Amino acid sequence: MTAVTPPTEGGAPPVGIPLTVTDEELLAAVAFDDRGLVPAVVQDAAGGDVLTVAYMNEESLRRTLATGRTWFWSRSRQELWCKGETSGDRQYVRELRVDCDGDALVVLVDQHGDGACHTKEWTCFYRTVAQGPGVPRPRSEGPGGAGASPAR
Repeated sequence: MTAVTPPTEGGAPPVGIPLTVTDEELLAAVAFDDRGLVPAVVQDAAGGDVLTVAYMNEESLRRTLATGRTWFWSRSRQELWCKGETSGDRQYVRELRVDCDGDALVVLVDQHGDGACHTKEWTCFYRTVAQGPGVPRPRSEGPGGAGASPAR
């Protein structure tokens, strides 16, 4: 995992650390849509919270890998942006994953500052629409197979 450098003596925020690409073929297989974008689900590396969903184009993906900070493409402003440059609520990337189809990314980050949302909430998903009891999976299903403990 990528480490984040501590703040400098002058109080400046830490700088990101470039990511090491472990699978060039997988990176090359990222499937951008007809607008040149791929959705990126940003998740807190420590707690697992889904922080936000944003979009990356090839350039923002390249900058994310090169800087260790999250870069996105703003569909409304039609420009690149680095999370935290305005708000100070920076994201430092630990890991970048691609889904089985290559058309979505998960970005595991160390979230600094108040949170990921422009409202100053920790996550953009702070509003609950509905709730239910769910249905726990049988012990024989899922990771670990027969006898595995159910997900908690």
